[in-house]
Parts: sequence; structure tokens; C-alpha cells
Amino acid sequence: MAPGGTGQAEADRGERGGVRTALAGLTTRGRSFFAAGIAAAICSYVLGQSDLLRVGLLLATLPLICAAVLFRTRYRVAGSRRLSPARVPAGSEARVHLRMDNVSRLPTGLLMLQDRVPYVLGPRPRFVLDRVEPGGRREVSYRVRSDLRGRYPLGPLQLRLTDQFGMCELTRSFSTSDTLTVIPRVEALPPLRFSGEAKGYGDGRQRSLALAGEDDVIPRGYRHGDDLRRVHWRSTARYGELMVRREETPQRARCTVLLDTRGPAFRGSGPDSAFEWAVSGAASVLVHMLERGFSVRLLTDSGNSVPGEGGDGFAGASQETADAAGLMMDTLAVIDHSDSAGLSRAYDVLRGGNEGLLVAFFGDLDEEQAAIAGRMRQRSGGAVAFVLDSDSWVREPSDVPGPSDRSEERMRMLREAGWTALSVRRSASLEDLWRQAERERTGVGALGFGEGWS
Repeated sequence: MAPGGTGQAEADRGERGGVRTALAGLTTRGRSFFAAGIAAAICSYVLGQSDLLRVGLLLATLPLICAAVLFRTRYRVAGSRRLSPARVPAGSEARVHLRMDNVSRLPTGLLMLQDRVPYVLGPRPRFVLDRVEPGGRREVSYRVRSDLRGRYPLGPLQLRLTDQFGMCELTRSFSTSDTLTVIPRVEALPPLRFSGEAKGYGDGRQRSLALAGEDDVIPRGYRHGDDLRRVHWRSTARYGELMVRREETPQRARCTVLLDTRGPAFRGSGPDSAFEWAVSGAASVLVHMLERGFSVRLLTDSGNSVPGEGGDGFAGASQETADAAGLMMDTLAVIDHSDSAGLSRAYDVLRGGNEGLLVAFFGDLDEEQAAIAGRMRQRSGGAVAFVLDSDSWVREPSDVPGPSDRSEERMRMLREAGWTALSVRRSASLEDLWRQAERERTGVGALGFGEGWS
């Protein structure tokens, strides 16, 4: 059986390995029969019993014959794997569907199907398939689940072939595998009223943005090839020549989600750590803002921008929302701590232009990093910061003291710079903090883009 795999690839029982491969496939039963045959033959020689020699030859040759027949018989088997879904949130289950097709003219013997999966996804699945008729098909499935985000390989499939007497087993593997992507948990967020959103993308007040389906009020002269349905008849009558309405590309409100991945900024590890909460929070905000119609990008402390379409790194109107969300979720599925010492690289990216709404998830901030974060606010229309209190994430809830003077000072620096800063403690709910951010209006402006909180 030559290598095959997903996508109806064929597995052909080849002849590589020779006699040694066939003999290595003898089962415990086959080896026992062979040993008993040899022992019977020796006893027949010692005792002079010819009938015992016949029995010994039968016992010894039966497993050898089964191994030879199994090894020489050609099975053509096609295997495929389908993931449902291929991208699943952490803590949720995905189902893996396996399908085996016998594409040869001979029936198969007993088959054992085994798929290789990482330990974190659960035990290795095994299935026993009875005789598959020529052209027949067998379908089985199993479930996988992981509390840890990441990309996990599934496969390759392994087939174990056995003869009818169970004397010999031969194992062959398909060549290809699939990948299951476990993305961060996404928490549904309530829709809040943002300023600066264009019609069709929210309930904003700034109407200077061009709207989908609306035209510039200033017409221009007719050009060859223009659609006659866009003729502006009032201007045509006024100027005495054909005038058409301008078509402008609609602009979308922008949102940048900044994720701090500095290793020293977070303590602890595992699915309930502060860093995993920040990653899950960033994923939740990204999905929420995409659903609201924003042009969104993910930015890390190292200055990396996702999806990175165009010069500004935002997922523009030309990119489908599902594609943009998938790309950013795939990035968050494998994101890890960076080797960056500070937030200066992210600041260099943000100071290049108006970022619209800025939502940041910070770890521990010293005085220098808090000052850099404060300067980020100058280039955004509105800024919300979730600052994780690491002490509360590494201690028992009963042992966690109140916010330290150092933590309060960092929060004060962010608020004075114009941020709406919220301290995130262990077991905090992002939905509750999201609502709290809306309620905490400090007189600087309203949440959103184009102004601060009010």
C-alpha cells in the first residue's frame, strides 16, 4: 500500500520490504503457531512420530502462508479526512470524518484504521473495519477537543491489514495530513454607540464620510463610457452639457486592536492565565468590530500588523469580513510572547496617521511604557485600555490585595493622556468591562472615534 492520504488519495499494497517485512508482521497468534509447529517437528524427530511431524509442519507453515498471501495481495484503498469545522474555538469540539474506499476488484480483509492526533486533542482513535467489498465504502468519525489554542496536525492515517485467521498484520500509512486550528475563545460583546461611524456601519454622528450608494454632490462632465443612468439632469440643464454624478469609494470607520505580547508583562501560563485572557479579549473585540462594519487591524507590541492589506495594514472594504476575521484568528491561534522590551515599535506604527478607535490590551506597565502608551492616544479618535493586573492572576482570589500604588499611578497616567483605562483582575468578564467602559464617561468626550469619552 503506497502512501496516500486526504483528498481521495490511493493507498496501494506494494511489495517493498520483502520477506522480512512479512515475517515482522506476524501477530502473537502467528508466532505461537510457528513456534508450536517447530516444537512439534522437533518432538516428532526425538520420539520418532511421523504423524506429529505432519501436525508440526501444518502449524509452522500456516502463519507463513497467511503472511505471504497478505503481503502479495494488492489492496487499493482510498482514504480521505474532513474536519467539521476546521477552525474551532478553544474548549469546543470538532468532529473528524474519515472515509475509506476500496477501489480495487478484490475484497479487503479485516482493517484497523488509526489516525494520529496530538496528545492535547485526546486519545488516538482506532476503528476496526470489517471486510470491504469491491467498490465499497466505510465512514467513521471521532471528536477532538483542546483547551489550548494552536495549530494541531491530524494524521497521517494508518491502516493495519490482517488475514482471516489473524496470523499476520501489516501496517501502511497514508502520506498527507490536515491541520486543526484552535482559535481563542470569543465572547459576545454588546453593541455600544460609537461616534464617527458612517451610515451603514454604526450610529455615528460624523456624516462627512462617503456613504455606500451615495454620491458626491458636485457633478463632473460626461466622459465616454460613463453610465447614462448617472447623468445629473439638473446640472446638465444648468451648464448646457451632459453632467454625471461622481462615484466615490465608501470609507469605513477604523479600529486598531493593540495586543501587548511582551513576556515580562504577563505572569503565569495555561488556559486561565492573564496572557490567554488578553488574547481572547483581543479576538472578541476584533470579531465584534468587524461585525459592526469597521475596517479593523490587529497590531502587536512588536509592530506587526494583521491583515496588512495595503499600506495602512487595515482590512479594507475590498477584503471580505470573513476572510479578514479568519486571518486574524489564525494569527491569534499561534501568537506567543514576543522578545520586545517595550511598546515603542507599536507606537511608531500608530503615530503614522489617524487610527480611529484604538482598543488596547496591556500587561504590566512601568513608568516608561505607560508614557509611551499615553502618547499613542494622540493619534486616535478614541482609546480604551484594558490593563491586566498580573498579581491577581497568579495568586488565590482570597490572597489578592487591592490595587497597588504603582498600579494606580499607571492607570492615572493613562487616563490623563485621554485613555479610558480599566484594570482587569482575575476572572473578570470582558462583557462587563465593555459595558463599564461605556458607563465611565469622564468629561473628555464620548467613546468612539473622532472624540474621547464624555
